[in-house]
Amino acid sequence: MLRIIFLLSLLFALSTASVQDFCVANLKRAETPAGYPCIRPIHVKAKDFVFSGLGTPGNTTNIISAAVTPGFVAQFPGLNGLGLSTARLDLAPKGVIPMHTHPGASEVLFVLDGVITAGFVSSANSVYVQTLKPGQVMVFPQGLLHFQINAGKSAAAAFVTFSSASPGLQILDFALFANDLPTELVVGTTFLEPAVVKKLKGVLGGTG
Repeated sequence: MLRIIFLLSLLFALSTASVQDFCVANLKRAETPAGYPCIRPIHVKAKDFVFSGLGTPGNTTNIISAAVTPGFVAQFPGLNGLGLSTARLDLAPKGVIPMHTHPGASEVLFVLDGVITAGFVSSANSVYVQTLKPGQVMVFPQGLLHFQINAGKSAAAAFVTFSSASPGLQILDFALFANDLPTELVVGTTFLEPAVVKKLKGVLGGTG
């Protein structure tokens, strides 16, 4: 009986010791699969829990006429260990966030300005598309291909929140055409004409 009581007491002490309110990232240390090491609580400041980077529109002068401003742990140390991250999307007229996926997180999008058409494709290839106005919110389940397009005549902006500190990102167009995957393999797996593949590789900086 004494042994059981001792073991229970030890387990309780260990579980209590492992619980902490927060773990502000020490960005001077290497990141691990579990996140960054914590700054000692005595050195944590209120500013560690505040991020101002989403208040400024991103530069949309690029091939997709859009910008993503991240608010991940590297920019916002207070998120470390909380299983959350955030970002701002800016889309110029005709701007697009191409079809992409976040392997590690679901995403919630809140439209701030403009009109955005957004959608995702399920694993059963069902398509869910909605045109969103300011104040509307849409969710994109983890790992599914999704996109956002400016559907208006003026600039659009949105905030997104992810259910992970490291949501990951793979853009479908870049995965196919912005690397050195040989053209004949892309043709064989997509049924596109070789001339089309070579053109897209040229636009996106791919080789092969």
